[in-house]
Amino acid sequence: MQLPRRGDLPVVASVGLLQMMLFTALGAVAMTRLPAGRSAILSYTTPIWVLPAVVLMFGERIGRRQWAGIGLAGLGILVLLNPYVIDWRDGQLLGANAMLVAASAAWAACILHLRYGRAPSSAIQLAPWQMLLAAAFLVPLAYAVEGPFTGDGTGAFWACLGFVGPIATAFCFCGVNAASALLPANATSTLMLAVPVIGLALSTATLNETLGLDLILGALAIGLGIAASARQARA
Repeated sequence: MQLPRRGDLPVVASVGLLQMMLFTALGAVAMTRLPAGRSAILSYTTPIWVLPAVVLMFGERIGRRQWAGIGLAGLGILVLLNPYVIDWRDGQLLGANAMLVAASAAWAACILHLRYGRAPSSAIQLAPWQMLLAAAFLVPLAYAVEGPFTGDGTGAFWACLGFVGPIATAFCFCGVNAASALLPANATSTLMLAVPVIGLALSTATLNETLGLDLILGALAIGLGIAASARQARA
């Protein structure tokens, strides 16, 4: 473990504040108001933000296979979200959806920064400082909003904490950030759509969420989009 270099500070700030703080907080709150599977879909709609940015701001060239992959993935997201069944009069529901859209935009900004910012240190070297920065804001914010800790201290609580902290947050964020620095930004964001597909499968199997035709078709479209993007990224 080492102190970040001067050139690392912008990436420490962007990842710590946008990804590890804002994305995590918005996603956690929204998932208390929405089904877990569909929450995963909206929070990983990063291609919607990344694609225009890489083309208009960074001049990245996208091949036809990549366009096809992004189009299929976008179609899958639209099918899974199914806006026709959303109650547009429910302010709490709309607020939760807006949180997830904002979370995806925050992560998209980090993907772009990691790809084009080029920090001198590696993702694993910067991760502890990024997490520390996020915690410095999240702990007082949680206390202000939720009050003193009232967890029951059961085995289930500590198991969830152990999984969400070191594995789902630390390990996964670090791995994705390392990949974001190596792969094209649009490929990274499209490949990450595997997360909501897996999330839908797990929530259907363990949380008794309904597996309808829309989920099957949407997951299939996203899977084909990921396959096309992965092939283009290797090329």
